[in-house]
Amino acid sequence: MVDGTRDSSGAFAYPASAAITAGDGQVAPNTGSASHLAPGPESQPVAMATDGITQVVKQVKPAVMGVVNYATVTDFFQQTAKLQPTGVGTGVLFFKNTMYGFAVTNNHVVEGASKVEVVLASGKHVQAQVVGTDPYTDLAVLRVPESAIHNVEPITFANSNDIQTGEPAIAIGTPLGLDFADTVTAGIVSAKQRLMPVEDPQSQSTLDYQAVIQTDAAINPGNSGGPLLNIRGEVIGINSSKIVAPNFEGMGFAIPSNEVKNIAQQIMKSGHALHPALGLTGESLASIPEQFWPDVPVDYGVWVKLVLSPEAQKSGIQSQDVIVAIDGHPVKTMADLRTYLFQKKPGDVVTLTTYRNGNKMEFHIKLGEMKSVNTTRMNASANADPLTPFGPGQFDN
Repeated sequence: MVDGTRDSSGAFAYPASAAITAGDGQVAPNTGSASHLAPGPESQPVAMATDGITQVVKQVKPAVMGVVNYATVTDFFQQTAKLQPTGVGTGVLFFKNTMYGFAVTNNHVVEGASKVEVVLASGKHVQAQVVGTDPYTDLAVLRVPESAIHNVEPITFANSNDIQTGEPAIAIGTPLGLDFADTVTAGIVSAKQRLMPVEDPQSQSTLDYQAVIQTDAAINPGNSGGPLLNIRGEVIGINSSKIVAPNFEGMGFAIPSNEVKNIAQQIMKSGHALHPALGLTGESLASIPEQFWPDVPVDYGVWVKLVLSPEAQKSGIQSQDVIVAIDGHPVKTMADLRTYLFQKKPGDVVTLTTYRNGNKMEFHIKLGEMKSVNTTRMNASANADPLTPFGPGQFDN
């Protein structure tokens, strides 16, 4: 069986090395030369798909940039410190005004950075400021002087609710470093929604579970933060991860464009993304040594360490309680609790089901507000612009 990709009409486009079925039903080898093929319907899907991808690349590639993370490295013996590149990812320009251009990338691309540089399609290196980061959605916003990108058009976001399984998907990025900048890969949307963990790169702990787009377009280290595009050149997602395991290939994942727009807009306004908060601190019960467990009849849930907010204190929940459900949804770990919680808004009221000394109890808590943290070593608070880049109706397509 020969693998292929669908063009916008739904027809399959096969690679040049594929065998082509002759009119009599026999399989004839494709020599790779168009002069050896009689023009006909067999060659049209190839041309249509190739032309579509070519146009998308021409349209979008100037807005795609490499992102270089520089860390401060200390020489213990010489008592000196210097900046050293420690990782390369990808970003894409999504908005600009008269002073700055703004690019979105992954949080894990810039996390821990003392300095961030972007490398434009022209090859020019430009120092960037980190406007804000959000580890819970693995997104970050950068800004560069408008003069560096004045001839570059920002990308357009698609409505990720409208994507279809099987439609073309095109990735542009910087896999394996700047030597492979502007690499283009193509495939299809393999699934519209997969639930994947968002991990803290430092602790490797799971912060959240995120609904992401699955694609078989090749996603490699360095593609992180780059755009996943539809055949119209609109961004349907920001590439963030892939499955790396023996016997697995072609399983990459992208953060849907609607979530990217929402988080990017929040960061643009204040330098932070805003998430609902319970006003508690806690840990997954399973992560605590069993000898320290409270006397509860379960071996799962979230152990409450501290009750901080006035709303949480007023509800009656206490330290040492173990949360096993939120609004009736089972809670096995802290990631389960956050995943459901982040679907709510500050000011909403949620019901927590807990165990205390063997007794099942319920508490109603009005949610507060939590600002995302700056995960770089740069001062991001002064970099936010008090503006709204996404006007009403601009993305209602």
